[in-house]
This record gives sequence, structure tokens and C-alpha cells, in this order.
Amino acid sequence: MLALLKNTVFLIWLVGALASVSLGVSIWAFQATATVARLGVEATTITIKHRKAIAAAVMKVKAKARLKRMITMIPFAGAAAGLYFEEQEYKEWLAENPNESRSDYLCETAEITSAVLDEVLAELPAAIRPSKISLNDMMPKCEG
Repeated sequence: MLALLKNTVFLIWLVGALASVSLGVSIWAFQATATVARLGVEATTITIKHRKAIAAAVMKVKAKARLKRMITMIPFAGAAAGLYFEEQEYKEWLAENPNESRSDYLCETAEITSAVLDEVLAELPAAIRPSKISLNDMMPKCEG
């Protein structure tokens, strides 16, 4: 009889322990799932916000470039605007590179412009594409 009582108490204790462990693991799993869901929503929200910010910045740069192109199409005003825009870009570059000179700016600008122009010319149809000589080959060599 004592053995039956011991076995019954042990089984009751075992069932209670297993039930409490199951309940604890279930609560932990629910909390983990809720945390993952919350982080997923936050990540999606941040991604959308950043995409919108990047798209807005790209559109602003494109609009600025479009406006510059339109202004430079007008002969006299275009020349004055072109000089103004170039001077503004030089001042921005000089702020980022205070120990450099105007010739360094001109060399850097010429190299970048040449590379971009080569890419644009390479995208033209073969019938109107210039010969294989690139502007980099025709450009005077800058020290650097």
C-alpha cells in the first residue's frame, strides 16, 4: 500500500512538473514568436521608409540635373548658369578637399567626366558610336 501511495505521489508530481514545463515552454515560444513578428514589421517599415528616402533623393538629384540641362540650353543664360554651377560644385569639392588646388579639381572632374562619357558613348548604337579612341586617351595626363 505504501508503494502504491509513493508511486501515485510520484506520478502526480511528474505530471505536474511536465505540465508546468510545457506551459513555460509554450509561453516562451509565444513570446519569441511575438518578438520575431514585431521585429519583422519594424524591419519592413524601416526598409520602406529608406526606399522612399532614397527614391526622393534620387529624384531630387535627377530634377536638379534636368533643370541644369534645361538652363544650359539657353545660349547666354546657359553659359552663365553653367559657369555658376561649375563654380558651386568646385566650392563644394574644395570644402571636402581643403588641401587640394583647382588643377586637382579639374583633373579629377576630367577623369570622372571622361569615364562617364565613355560609358554613354558605348551605349550608343554601333552606327553612330565614335571610334574606339576614348577621351581618357586624348586627355592630358594629370599628376597623381
